Amino acid sequence: MNAHEIDYQIHGEEMQYVEIELDPQEAVVAEAGSFMMMQNGIKMETIFGDGSNQEKGVLGKLFSAGKRLLTGESLFMTAFLNQDYAKKRVSFAAPYPGKIVPIDLSEVGGKFICQKDAFLCAAQGVSVGIEFSKRLGRGLFGGEGFVMQKLEGDGLSFVHAGGTMAKRELQAGEILKVDTGCIVGFTKDVDYDIEFVGGIKNTVFGGEGLFFATLKGPGTVYIQSLPFSRLAGRVLAAAPQGGGNDKGEGSVLGGIGNLLDGDNRF
Repeated sequence: MNAHEIDYQIHGEEMQYVEIELDPQEAVVAEAGSFMMMQNGIKMETIFGDGSNQEKGVLGKLFSAGKRLLTGESLFMTAFLNQDYAKKRVSFAAPYPGKIVPIDLSEVGGKFICQKDAFLCAAQGVSVGIEFSKRLGRGLFGGEGFVMQKLEGDGLSFVHAGGTMAKRELQAGEILKVDTGCIVGFTKDVDYDIEFVGGIKNTVFGGEGLFFATLKGPGTVYIQSLPFSRLAGRVLAAAPQGGGNDKGEGSVLGGIGNLLDGDNRF
């Protein structure tokens, strides 16, 4: 498997985007909704799966798309091909505040395992599939951390970490315990499982999940401080309840805001 050799530059601090430079006939594949901008001369095309099985015909394409369906992602991805005679650039944006992490699969043994919503884009030729678990604990109790994607090949891939990203190099036998939603991804040699937190007080009053992931080295692990599920939960918890006439916290300031934006209903 030989993925296209792409060049890139990551811009920004909190809300980043990655700008990828494509030589003539080079291509990059991305998740739907991550596209930001591109120069003239690049052709955008919707494809089944990840584009890594194009030579295998219809069955190969369906198998590739089926793997993505199992992870809860769309059957389709978008390929961006440079059809011009000069180098062209295409950019992809992070979905929420955090860091974009480049992963060179040729430097990590040809495989990287990540959260299903962490993948952003990759050089065409990289296979994006599902990481099947053979352990019962992961399947029954994994929650956010159970459905993992695997990126395989020898090209560049880009994943997104919410909030602040922590990179940990685990030695052989070293164990790190992580909230399942805070895992961004890890290299193929890391052994992972789901563990029960334990204790009645922890279970009933702890306020955290009932399970966390145990990651055992050797290998490299990427951790995020702000999983999207946690961000969404906080936004929903802070959102006004009960329609337009809210009487809760901040109602006075809310009324002033309504006047400023033209809504004078109290």
